[in-house]
Amino acid sequence: MSLASQLIDWRRELHQHPELSLQEVATTARIRDWLHAADVTLLPFNLKTGVVAEIGQGEDVIALRADIDALPIEESADVPFRSLTPGVMHACGHDVHTSVMLGAALLLKQQETTLPGRVRILFQPAEESFGGAKTLIRAGALQNVAAIFGMHNEPGLPVGEFATRGGAFYANVDRLVLRITGKGAHAARPHEGKDAILLASQLVTVLQSVASREVNTLDSVVLSVTRIQGGNTWNVLPESVELEGTLRTHRAEVQQQVKSRVSDIVAGFAHAFGAQIDVIWHAGPTALVNDAHWADIATKVARQSGYTTHHADLHMGGEDFAVYLQNTPGAFVSIGSASEYGLHHPGFNPDERLIEPAAHYFAHLAKTAFAHL
Repeated sequence: MSLASQLIDWRRELHQHPELSLQEVATTARIRDWLHAADVTLLPFNLKTGVVAEIGQGEDVIALRADIDALPIEESADVPFRSLTPGVMHACGHDVHTSVMLGAALLLKQQETTLPGRVRILFQPAEESFGGAKTLIRAGALQNVAAIFGMHNEPGLPVGEFATRGGAFYANVDRLVLRITGKGAHAARPHEGKDAILLASQLVTVLQSVASREVNTLDSVVLSVTRIQGGNTWNVLPESVELEGTLRTHRAEVQQQVKSRVSDIVAGFAHAFGAQIDVIWHAGPTALVNDAHWADIATKVARQSGYTTHHADLHMGGEDFAVYLQNTPGAFVSIGSASEYGLHHPGFNPDERLIEPAAHYFAHLAKTAFAHL
């Protein structure tokens, strides 16, 4: 069987059996079995899910990372290898990322005796819940690593195209919850209550002005309200409403400016309406900041590998590869997957032709990186 066919078969098996963050037990077992069959060394880290493999000898260590978890989404893509797990699918392409790094492991194993150091490959759980990178770091997976590289498939790029950038790339991610408590009343007698739905509706509108009118237009910021919940019948004004949303930024100064302004707006509305509004922020991953040196090396190797390369635009998504880069220099890259539907969509269907070339690319990148330490 050709390498391309093998990697696609593995990708499809993973795709049919997706598992959510921190539940990737069968996925972990499959990865371990495939690597063991290829005589790739597995490091004995104490992990519930996830695998760390290593190839080569020597003091210098270069790391590659793939994420392995899926999303709570019901698949709608019309493919013969659709998810067999109701309500769960690889809607972000982590099955593709895993297959790419499995391919890199096989290629590097063939050249193990000529490697000038060790290549450590991290198959990371729980990227979607933003906890897996910290779990692997606590286990020791970054010990002695000089540089680390990772990828995300990019549905908006054709197969054969590549993008990255030095400096900030992916965004700071913050989750916002607003709990509004007014006073319930009969819908026919609203003057006897404090209308939490009216207050919530006005807050949704005014919060949009923070990004459009309070922040320099040259700074990247998104503040989106994504959920509103309140009330349970047609003729009662509910006492409470909950709003939820997300803030995305690239600069910490902008992040704190927006948070402060949201608090000011909320306090003003609470006073004006005679209501109570609790503001809760949940921090996700910080901005992903590529090392300029390694982003340049990654791009040069991509050109050598036959990719058409681009300088990537800023990305407003979050990615916990950022946690690795806070500890170790490296670069995160985008590789075209040409899906009609985007990431986290039930119809997401990346072009599998990206897998084998990307495996060769990362094997080449790892070998090249040793010469630039």
